[in-house]
Amino acid sequence: MARIRECPSGVRNREVDERKVREKVSTKKSLSVPALSGEQSINRYLAEIKKFPILTPEQEYMLAKRYAEHEDPEAAAQLVTSHLRLVAKIAMGYRGYGLPVSDLISEGNVGLMQGVKKFEPDRGFRLATYAMWWIKASMQEFILRSWSLVKMGTTAAQKKLFFNLRRMKKQLEAYEDSDLHPDDVTKIATDLGVAEQEVINMNRRMMMGGDASLNVQMRGDEEGGGQWQDWLTDDRPLQDETVAEAEEAEVRHEMLGEAMASLNDREKHILTERRLTDNPQTLEELSQVYSVSRERIRQIEVRAFEKLQKAMQRIAGERLMPSAA
Repeated sequence: MARIRECPSGVRNREVDERKVREKVSTKKSLSVPALSGEQSINRYLAEIKKFPILTPEQEYMLAKRYAEHEDPEAAAQLVTSHLRLVAKIAMGYRGYGLPVSDLISEGNVGLMQGVKKFEPDRGFRLATYAMWWIKASMQEFILRSWSLVKMGTTAAQKKLFFNLRRMKKQLEAYEDSDLHPDDVTKIATDLGVAEQEVINMNRRMMMGGDASLNVQMRGDEEGGGQWQDWLTDDRPLQDETVAEAEEAEVRHEMLGEAMASLNDREKHILTERRLTDNPQTLEELSQVYSVSRERIRQIEVRAFEKLQKAMQRIAGERLMPSAA
C-alpha cells in the first residue's frame, strides 16, 4: 500500500494564506487614478488618493508576483495607486524650490511606475522602500531641469550638494540670504565631498531663488519704476566711439600707404616682412634672399623704419594744417 506523503504544516498554511490573499486581490474593485491638473486643488487630490487602500505585505507580494511573472496591468495599477500617498509626501519635501507641487507629484508618479516595473518581490523588502529612490530621482531630475535655465551640476556630488545645502545651512544656523562663513563652507564641502568653491557658487545661486525675468518691474506696479533690464551694464564701447575709432584706423591706413611710397622696393619688402606681417621672417631668412649679412638686413630695417616715421609725421602735419592755396 502506497504511503501518503504529508506536506509540512508551515508550507500548507502558507499555501492557504496565499490563496486567501489571491482571492482578495483578484476580487477587489480597482479605482481609477485621479487626474492631477493645475486647475485642481492639491487638497482635493490628496483627499481622493486616500480612497486607495494600503496593501498588506501579503497582498503587495502577490500583486508584485503577478506583475513580474505575467505583466498583469491590473496588478501594476493596484501597486501604483496604493503608493500615491508616498509620492505626495515626498513631493511636499521639495516645495522649497519654488516649483508647483502638482508638477512634482506628476514627476514622482512617473518614478513610482518605474519602481513598480523593476521591483523584485522575492528579495524580501517592501515596494515603498525600493520605489522611494525612483520617486526621489524623478523629482530631483525635474527640479534640476526646471529650476534654472542655466544648467545645474550633473555629477552625483553636485546633485547631493544642491539637494542638501539648505538642510545643512539650517543645521549650522547659517543665514539664508548671505554668504557662508569660511568654516561653514569647509564643513559642508568636507561632508558632501565637493570643492569649497562649488559650495560658495551653489549657495549664491540658491540665494537668488532661481531665474528671474529681466522684464519684472523693480518697484511693483508703480508706473515708471523701470525694469531690471534697464540696469544691465553694457561693457561694449559706445556707438560713436566705435565709429570714431574705425575712421581713425582708416586714416592711419591711408597715411601708412602714402608713407610707404617714400621707401625703395628693398626697404619696403624688408620692413613689411619684419614688422607688418603676422609671421615675421628672421634676419637669417632675409639675408639669404638678398645675399647679404644679417647685420646688413638689420641696418636696412632700422633705416627704413626711421624714414617711414618721418614720412608719417610729415603727412599728418600736412593734413592737420593744409597749405593755403
